[in-house]
Amino acid sequence: MTTIDPATAVSTPKLDVLEAPPLTLGQMAWRRFRRHKMAIFGTVTIILLLLYSFGGVLIFPEQAANATDTGLRLQGPSTDHPFGTDTIGRDILARTVHGGRISMLIGITAALLEIMVGVIIGAIAGYYGGLIDAILMRFTEAMLNIPQIFLLIVMSKIVGGSVLFIIIIIGLTSWMYVARIVRAEFLHIKENEFILAAKAIGTPTNQIIFKHILPNSIAPIVVSATLSVANAILAEAYISFLGLGVQPPTPTWGNMLDGSYNYIETAPWLWIFPGLLIVLTVLSINFVGDGLRDALDPRSRTV
Repeated sequence: MTTIDPATAVSTPKLDVLEAPPLTLGQMAWRRFRRHKMAIFGTVTIILLLLYSFGGVLIFPEQAANATDTGLRLQGPSTDHPFGTDTIGRDILARTVHGGRISMLIGITAALLEIMVGVIIGAIAGYYGGLIDAILMRFTEAMLNIPQIFLLIVMSKIVGGSVLFIIIIIGLTSWMYVARIVRAEFLHIKENEFILAAKAIGTPTNQIIFKHILPNSIAPIVVSATLSVANAILAEAYISFLGLGVQPPTPTWGNMLDGSYNYIETAPWLWIFPGLLIVLTVLSINFVGDGLRDALDPRSRTV
């Protein structure tokens, strides 16, 4: 048996291993998000609902949503009217298309207003602290102690049920939780060394807030914004069901439910289809919010 002397053995050079470039924060977040099956389901569902609501108007113009024919009143689902007709013969499918457009518009814009107000108040309170923090947080707590539905009902009764007023009312009565989240993030981040260094070299306050602290607080804000859309759609449905939201003939999913409660047993299609669309929208948005929360969590190491 032949032996090889280690001293005379020729060493084989190792091949250089090509290392993949490190993943960016966005790539890691996307990998975590796409592993959340319910979040992917929610995303696909929301996209389909947006296409249904905003693309459907190309097939069902506004005249089709408001066209009445009392001879067709309270007809069940059929080939001509897949979702049936309402109490004055209007096509429910066309009305859910236009109602979805209004409901989602209210949800998205009210959430944007809510996030804007909440971020401003939370950022000021968290950054400056002291007396300013105490005053703003006591005001926030006072707003939290007033039931939102009560405020919505009273203010809707006073200012009316136009789409613009509904957006403003919902946005200005929902910002408190966002403000508290942003304040907590600012209190934590402003004590980090890079913020203290920025203050030491004389960086203007607005740059510290908007370029250093706020970008590092974006994860909880994005999650809150996502869930705020669902809450705004539900809030609009609540007050519309009570007859204080957007007024007919402009359809929303909420006021379509308002006109159906007298026909729960005799004409269930009046409430099944708009109710199902509300449930799908809210559930899907909540699933996406859960996925974003896990994907944007900096403590998560799973990629």
